[in-house]
Amino acid sequence: MNARERVWAVLNRKPLDRFPVDLWLTPEVLKSLMDYHGAETEMDLYRIMGIDKMVWVNNAFFELYPSEKDAAIQRNVWGVEMRAQEAGAATYYECLAPPLQGYDTPESLDDYPHWPDPDAIDYAPAAALAREVHGEFVTLGPWVSLFEVYCQLRGLQNAMMDVLVYPDLVHAVLDRVEAIQTRMMENMFDHCGENIDLVFISDDMAGQDNLLFSVETWDTFLKARLTRWCDMIHGRGMKVFYHTDGAAGDIIPRLIDAGIDVLNPIQHACPGMEVERLKADFGKRVVFHGGIENQDVLPFGTPDDVAAETRNCLDTLGGGGEGYIVCSCHNIQAGTPVENVLAMVETVHNHTPVLAKA
Repeated sequence: MNARERVWAVLNRKPLDRFPVDLWLTPEVLKSLMDYHGAETEMDLYRIMGIDKMVWVNNAFFELYPSEKDAAIQRNVWGVEMRAQEAGAATYYECLAPPLQGYDTPESLDDYPHWPDPDAIDYAPAAALAREVHGEFVTLGPWVSLFEVYCQLRGLQNAMMDVLVYPDLVHAVLDRVEAIQTRMMENMFDHCGENIDLVFISDDMAGQDNLLFSVETWDTFLKARLTRWCDMIHGRGMKVFYHTDGAAGDIIPRLIDAGIDVLNPIQHACPGMEVERLKADFGKRVVFHGGIENQDVLPFGTPDDVAAETRNCLDTLGGGGEGYIVCSCHNIQAGTPVENVLAMVETVHNHTPVLAKA
Protein backbone atom coordinates (compact mmCIF):
# COMPACT_ATOMS: atom_id res chain seq x y z
CA MET A 1 0.00 0.00 0.00
CA ASN A 2 1.14 3.54 -0.65
CA ALA A 3 0.21 6.43 1.63
CA ARG A 4 -2.97 7.28 -0.25
CA GLU A 5 -4.20 3.68 -0.35
CA ARG A 6 -3.48 3.21 3.35
CA VAL A 7 -5.46 6.28 4.47
CA TRP A 8 -8.38 5.42 2.22
CA ALA A 9 -8.39 1.90 3.60
CA VAL A 10 -8.98 3.39 7.05
CA LEU A 11 -11.64 5.78 5.77
CA ASN A 12 -13.47 2.88 4.10
CA ARG A 13 -12.91 0.34 6.93
CA LYS A 14 -10.82 -1.95 4.72
CA PRO A 15 -7.95 -4.29 5.80
CA LEU A 16 -4.58 -2.62 6.42
CA ASP A 17 -0.95 -3.64 6.09
CA ARG A 18 -0.31 -1.17 8.94
CA PHE A 19 -2.01 1.88 10.39
CA PRO A 20 -1.32 5.18 8.64
CA VAL A 21 0.88 7.67 10.50
CA ASP A 22 0.48 11.37 9.75
CA LEU A 23 2.63 14.28 10.98
CA TRP A 24 1.38 17.64 12.20
CA LEU A 25 4.30 19.83 13.16
CA THR A 26 5.46 23.40 13.58
CA PRO A 27 7.96 24.91 11.10
CA GLU A 28 10.70 24.53 13.70
CA VAL A 29 10.10 20.77 14.04
CA LEU A 30 9.82 20.40 10.27
CA LYS A 31 13.26 22.00 9.89
CA SER A 32 14.79 19.77 12.56
CA LEU A 33 13.47 16.65 10.85
CA MET A 34 14.59 17.81 7.40
CA ASP A 35 18.06 18.53 8.76
CA TYR A 36 18.21 15.15 10.49
CA HIS A 37 17.22 13.24 7.35
CA GLY A 38 18.92 15.49 4.82
CA ALA A 39 15.61 16.04 3.03
CA GLU A 40 15.54 18.80 0.43
CA THR A 41 11.76 19.32 0.45
CA GLU A 42 8.90 18.69 2.85
CA MET A 43 7.37 16.05 0.57
CA ASP A 44 10.72 14.26 0.31
CA LEU A 45 10.85 14.16 4.11
CA TYR A 46 7.51 12.36 4.26
CA ARG A 47 8.72 9.84 1.69
CA ILE A 48 11.98 9.23 3.57
CA MET A 49 10.16 8.79 6.89
CA GLY A 50 7.32 6.66 5.53
CA ILE A 51 4.66 9.21 6.53
CA ASP A 52 1.13 8.76 5.24
CA LYS A 53 0.76 12.48 4.96
CA MET A 54 -2.64 14.05 4.50
CA VAL A 55 -1.40 16.91 2.33
CA TRP A 56 -2.85 20.34 3.04
CA VAL A 57 -4.28 22.03 -0.05
CA ASN A 58 -5.37 25.62 0.54
CA ASN A 59 -5.65 28.63 -1.75
CA ALA A 60 -5.05 32.36 -1.71
CA PHE A 61 -8.07 32.79 0.60
CA PHE A 62 -5.72 31.81 3.44
CA GLU A 63 -2.82 34.15 2.73
CA LEU A 64 -1.78 36.95 5.07
CA TYR A 65 -1.29 40.45 3.71
CA PRO A 66 0.95 43.22 5.05
CA SER A 67 -0.88 45.92 6.94
CA GLU A 68 -0.77 49.41 5.48
CA LYS A 69 -0.10 50.80 8.98
CA ASP A 70 2.75 48.65 10.30
CA ALA A 71 5.11 46.27 8.49
CA ALA A 72 5.16 43.99 11.55
CA ILE A 73 1.40 43.45 11.31
CA GLN A 74 -0.30 41.03 8.91
CA ARG A 75 -3.96 40.99 7.91
CA ASN A 76 -6.02 37.98 6.88
CA VAL A 77 -8.76 37.92 4.29
CA TRP A 78 -11.44 38.76 6.91
CA GLY A 79 -9.64 41.99 7.85
CA VAL A 80 -8.29 40.58 11.12
CA GLU A 81 -4.87 42.01 11.99
CA MET A 82 -2.22 39.72 13.49
CA ARG A 83 1.24 40.20 14.93
CA ALA A 84 3.98 37.58 15.16
CA GLN A 85 4.69 36.59 18.77
CA GLU A 86 7.65 34.60 20.06
CA ALA A 87 6.66 31.69 22.31
CA GLY A 88 9.85 30.01 23.44
CA ALA A 89 11.41 28.42 20.38
CA ALA A 90 8.28 28.92 18.28
CA THR A 91 6.61 31.84 16.51
CA TYR A 92 2.84 32.24 16.34
CA TYR A 93 0.48 34.91 15.03
CA GLU A 94 -1.83 36.45 17.64
CA CYS A 95 -4.99 38.35 16.69
CA LEU A 96 -5.07 42.04 17.56
CA ALA A 97 -8.18 44.20 18.05
CA PRO A 98 -11.27 42.39 16.66
CA PRO A 99 -12.41 44.37 13.61
CA LEU A 100 -16.15 43.78 14.14
CA GLN A 101 -16.02 45.26 17.63
CA GLY A 102 -18.47 48.12 17.43
CA TYR A 103 -20.60 46.48 14.74
CA ASP A 104 -23.31 45.51 17.22
CA THR A 105 -26.42 45.09 15.05
CA PRO A 106 -27.13 42.92 12.01
CA GLU A 107 -27.77 46.08 9.97
CA SER A 108 -24.34 47.51 10.80
CA LEU A 109 -22.61 44.57 9.10
CA ASP A 110 -23.36 46.09 5.69
CA ASP A 111 -20.83 48.81 6.50
CA TYR A 112 -17.93 46.46 7.29
CA PRO A 113 -15.39 46.96 4.47
CA HIS A 114 -13.50 43.67 4.64
CA TRP A 115 -15.97 40.94 3.73
CA PRO A 116 -13.91 38.75 1.36
CA ASP A 117 -14.89 38.03 -2.23
CA PRO A 118 -14.37 34.30 -2.91
CA ASP A 119 -14.70 34.90 -6.65
CA ALA A 120 -11.58 37.10 -6.59
CA ILE A 121 -9.34 34.31 -5.24
CA ASP A 122 -6.65 32.55 -7.32
CA TYR A 123 -7.38 28.81 -7.12
CA ALA A 124 -4.90 27.66 -9.77
CA PRO A 125 -1.90 26.97 -7.44
CA ALA A 126 -4.08 24.87 -5.11
CA ALA A 127 -5.43 22.90 -8.04
CA ALA A 128 -1.89 22.28 -9.32
CA LEU A 129 -0.71 20.99 -5.93
CA ALA A 130 -3.74 18.73 -5.61
CA ARG A 131 -3.05 17.21 -9.04
CA GLU A 132 0.65 16.77 -8.25
CA VAL A 133 0.26 14.75 -5.04
CA HIS A 134 -3.12 13.07 -5.51
CA GLY A 135 -1.91 9.72 -6.77
CA GLU A 136 0.53 9.31 -3.89
CA PHE A 137 -1.08 11.08 -0.92
CA VAL A 138 -4.53 11.94 0.35
CA THR A 139 -5.38 15.63 0.01
CA LEU A 140 -6.98 17.72 2.76
CA GLY A 141 -8.47 21.14 2.21
CA PRO A 142 -9.56 23.81 2.17
CA TRP A 143 -9.65 24.91 5.82
CA VAL A 144 -13.02 26.39 6.83
CA SER A 145 -14.40 27.53 10.17
CA LEU A 146 -17.57 29.01 11.61
CA PHE A 147 -17.20 30.05 15.24
CA GLU A 148 -13.41 30.41 15.02
CA VAL A 149 -13.86 33.06 12.35
CA TYR A 150 -16.58 34.68 14.47
CA CYS A 151 -14.19 34.86 17.43
CA GLN A 152 -11.50 36.46 15.27
CA LEU A 153 -13.94 39.07 14.00
CA ARG A 154 -15.64 39.88 17.31
CA GLY A 155 -13.03 38.78 19.87
CA LEU A 156 -13.38 35.80 22.21
CA GLN A 157 -14.78 37.79 25.13
CA ASN A 158 -17.41 39.45 22.94
CA ALA A 159 -18.23 36.14 21.28
CA MET A 160 -18.92 34.43 24.60
CA MET A 161 -21.32 37.24 25.56
CA ASP A 162 -22.88 37.54 22.10
CA VAL A 163 -24.33 34.01 22.11
CA LEU A 164 -26.28 34.99 25.24
CA VAL A 165 -27.05 38.68 24.70
CA TYR A 166 -26.98 39.29 20.93
CA PRO A 167 -28.21 36.10 19.23
CA ASP A 168 -29.48 37.99 16.17
CA LEU A 169 -26.02 39.44 15.62
CA VAL A 170 -24.41 36.00 15.96
CA HIS A 171 -26.76 34.56 13.36
CA ALA A 172 -26.20 37.50 11.00
CA VAL A 173 -22.40 37.25 11.18
CA LEU A 174 -22.42 33.47 10.87
CA ASP A 175 -24.74 33.70 7.87
CA ARG A 176 -22.09 35.76 6.06
CA VAL A 177 -19.20 33.60 7.28
CA GLU A 178 -20.99 30.47 6.08
CA ALA A 179 -22.06 31.89 2.72
CA ILE A 180 -18.62 33.30 1.85
CA GLN A 181 -16.81 30.06 2.67
CA THR A 182 -19.45 27.92 0.96
CA ARG A 183 -18.83 29.87 -2.24
CA MET A 184 -15.07 29.59 -1.73
CA MET A 185 -15.33 25.79 -1.33
CA GLU A 186 -17.53 25.46 -4.41
CA ASN A 187 -15.01 27.45 -6.46
CA MET A 188 -12.13 25.36 -5.17
CA PHE A 189 -13.92 22.08 -5.86
CA ASP A 190 -14.65 23.25 -9.40
CA HIS A 191 -10.96 24.02 -9.96
CA CYS A 192 -9.59 20.88 -8.27
CA GLY A 193 -12.07 18.36 -9.62
CA GLU A 194 -11.62 14.94 -8.02
CA ASN A 195 -8.20 15.78 -6.59
CA ILE A 196 -9.50 16.84 -3.15
CA ASP A 197 -10.31 13.98 -0.77
CA LEU A 198 -11.32 15.63 2.50
CA VAL A 199 -12.33 19.11 3.64
CA PHE A 200 -10.92 20.44 6.91
CA ILE A 201 -13.51 22.05 9.21
CA SER A 202 -11.94 23.55 12.33
CA ASP A 203 -14.08 24.89 15.16
CA ASP A 204 -12.57 24.53 18.63
CA MET A 205 -15.56 23.90 20.84
CA ALA A 206 -13.84 23.16 24.14
CA GLY A 207 -11.16 24.17 26.59
CA GLN A 208 -8.97 21.94 28.68
CA ASP A 209 -11.79 21.00 31.08
CA ASN A 210 -15.14 21.58 29.40
CA LEU A 211 -17.07 22.90 26.42
CA LEU A 212 -16.88 26.63 25.69
CA PHE A 213 -20.67 26.78 25.87
CA SER A 214 -23.62 24.42 26.24
CA VAL A 215 -24.65 21.82 23.71
CA GLU A 216 -27.95 23.70 23.40
CA THR A 217 -26.07 26.82 22.32
CA TRP A 218 -24.17 24.71 19.79
CA ASP A 219 -27.50 23.42 18.46
CA THR A 220 -28.81 26.97 18.11
CA PHE A 221 -25.93 28.49 16.19
CA LEU A 222 -23.86 25.73 14.60
CA LYS A 223 -25.78 22.48 14.10
CA ALA A 224 -27.63 23.43 10.92
CA ARG A 225 -24.62 25.22 9.44
CA LEU A 226 -22.25 22.30 10.00
CA THR A 227 -24.86 19.88 8.63
CA ARG A 228 -25.24 21.96 5.46
CA TRP A 229 -21.48 21.96 4.94
CA CYS A 230 -21.23 18.19 5.51
CA ASP A 231 -24.08 17.55 3.07
CA MET A 232 -22.47 19.79 0.44
CA ILE A 233 -19.05 18.17 0.86
CA HIS A 234 -20.47 14.65 0.73
CA GLY A 235 -22.47 15.63 -2.34
CA ARG A 236 -19.17 16.36 -4.07
CA GLY A 237 -17.83 12.89 -3.15
CA MET A 238 -15.47 14.08 -0.39
CA LYS A 239 -15.27 13.36 3.31
CA VAL A 240 -15.32 15.75 6.29
CA PHE A 241 -12.31 16.07 8.60
CA TYR A 242 -13.37 17.92 11.77
CA HIS A 243 -11.02 19.49 14.32
CA THR A 244 -11.85 20.51 17.85
CA ASP A 245 -9.36 20.60 20.70
CA GLY A 246 -10.08 20.02 24.35
CA ALA A 247 -12.79 18.32 26.39
CA ALA A 248 -15.30 18.01 23.55
CA GLY A 249 -16.80 14.65 24.50
CA ASP A 250 -20.35 15.92 25.10
CA ILE A 251 -20.61 17.33 21.59
CA ILE A 252 -19.18 14.36 19.66
CA PRO A 253 -22.58 12.68 19.09
CA ARG A 254 -23.86 15.91 17.55
CA LEU A 255 -20.81 16.27 15.32
CA ILE A 256 -21.30 12.73 14.04
CA ASP A 257 -25.02 13.27 13.49
CA ALA A 258 -24.16 16.42 11.48
CA GLY A 259 -22.07 14.26 9.17
CA ILE A 260 -18.38 14.42 10.09
CA ASP A 261 -16.27 11.44 8.99
CA VAL A 262 -12.95 12.03 10.82
CA LEU A 263 -12.52 13.48 14.32
CA ASN A 264 -9.28 15.22 15.33
CA PRO A 265 -7.15 15.66 17.47
CA ILE A 266 -8.35 13.38 20.34
CA GLN A 267 -6.84 15.29 23.25
CA HIS A 268 -7.30 12.39 25.64
CA ALA A 269 -5.67 14.15 28.61
CA CYS A 270 -8.93 16.12 28.89
CA PRO A 271 -11.91 14.79 30.86
CA GLY A 272 -14.46 12.90 28.81
CA MET A 273 -11.93 12.21 26.02
CA GLU A 274 -10.56 8.91 27.34
CA VAL A 275 -9.54 6.76 24.39
CA GLU A 276 -11.26 3.59 25.64
CA ARG A 277 -14.56 5.45 26.03
CA LEU A 278 -14.31 7.16 22.66
CA LYS A 279 -13.63 3.89 20.88
CA ALA A 280 -16.47 2.09 22.65
CA ASP A 281 -19.01 4.87 22.10
CA PHE A 282 -18.07 6.17 18.66
CA GLY A 283 -15.51 3.84 17.07
CA LYS A 284 -17.99 2.43 14.54
CA ARG A 285 -19.29 5.85 13.53
CA VAL A 286 -16.20 8.01 13.07
CA VAL A 287 -12.51 7.66 12.23
CA PHE A 288 -10.08 9.03 14.83
CA HIS A 289 -7.05 11.11 13.82
CA GLY A 290 -4.42 12.15 16.37
CA GLY A 291 -4.28 10.92 19.94
CA ILE A 292 -0.55 10.90 20.71
CA GLU A 293 -0.29 13.12 23.80
CA ASN A 294 1.38 16.40 22.95
CA GLN A 295 1.48 18.39 26.16
CA ASP A 296 3.72 16.06 28.15
CA VAL A 297 4.73 12.77 26.53
CA LEU A 298 5.91 13.92 23.10
CA PRO A 299 7.84 17.03 24.17
CA PHE A 300 9.14 15.89 27.56
CA GLY A 301 9.02 12.08 27.66
CA THR A 302 11.66 9.60 26.57
CA PRO A 303 11.48 7.70 23.29
CA ASP A 304 10.29 4.68 25.32
CA ASP A 305 7.51 6.82 26.81
CA VAL A 306 6.45 7.91 23.32
CA ALA A 307 6.51 4.33 22.06
CA ALA A 308 4.31 3.19 24.96
CA GLU A 309 1.86 6.08 24.38
CA THR A 310 1.70 5.21 20.67
CA ARG A 311 1.06 1.53 21.35
CA ASN A 312 -1.73 2.44 23.77
CA CYS A 313 -3.45 4.58 21.15
CA LEU A 314 -3.02 1.85 18.53
CA ASP A 315 -4.54 -0.74 20.84
CA THR A 316 -7.48 1.46 21.88
CA LEU A 317 -8.37 3.97 19.16
CA GLY A 318 -7.18 1.41 16.59
CA GLY A 319 -8.81 -1.56 18.31
CA GLY A 320 -10.13 -4.11 15.85
CA GLY A 321 -7.57 -3.01 13.28
CA GLU A 322 -9.66 -0.12 11.94
CA GLY A 323 -10.79 3.45 12.34
CA TYR A 324 -7.56 5.20 13.34
CA ILE A 325 -4.93 7.42 11.73
CA VAL A 326 -1.97 7.94 14.07
CA CYS A 327 -0.79 11.49 14.68
CA SER A 328 0.07 13.82 17.52
CA CYS A 329 -2.90 15.50 19.19
CA HIS A 330 -2.20 18.82 17.45
CA ASN A 331 1.10 20.16 16.06
CA ILE A 332 4.32 18.72 17.44
CA GLN A 333 5.77 21.74 19.20
CA ALA A 334 9.14 23.43 18.81
CA GLY A 335 11.78 21.86 21.03
CA THR A 336 10.35 18.34 20.83
CA PRO A 337 13.29 15.93 20.44
CA VAL A 338 13.68 14.41 16.99
CA GLU A 339 14.15 11.02 18.69
CA ASN A 340 10.65 11.24 20.13
CA VAL A 341 9.09 11.92 16.73
CA LEU A 342 11.01 8.99 15.29
CA ALA A 343 9.82 6.77 18.15
CA MET A 344 6.18 7.54 17.32
CA VAL A 345 6.66 6.81 13.62
CA GLU A 346 8.74 3.67 14.10
CA THR A 347 6.25 2.24 16.60
CA VAL A 348 3.50 2.53 14.02
CA HIS A 349 5.67 1.01 11.29
CA ASN A 350 6.42 -1.98 13.52
CA HIS A 351 2.81 -2.53 14.59
CA THR A 352 0.60 -5.03 12.75
CA PRO A 353 -3.13 -4.33 12.97
CA VAL A 354 -5.08 -7.10 14.69
CA LEU A 355 -8.48 -7.46 13.05
CA ALA A 356 -11.51 -8.01 15.24
CA LYS A 357 -12.94 -11.50 15.06
CA ALA A 358 -16.12 -11.78 13.06
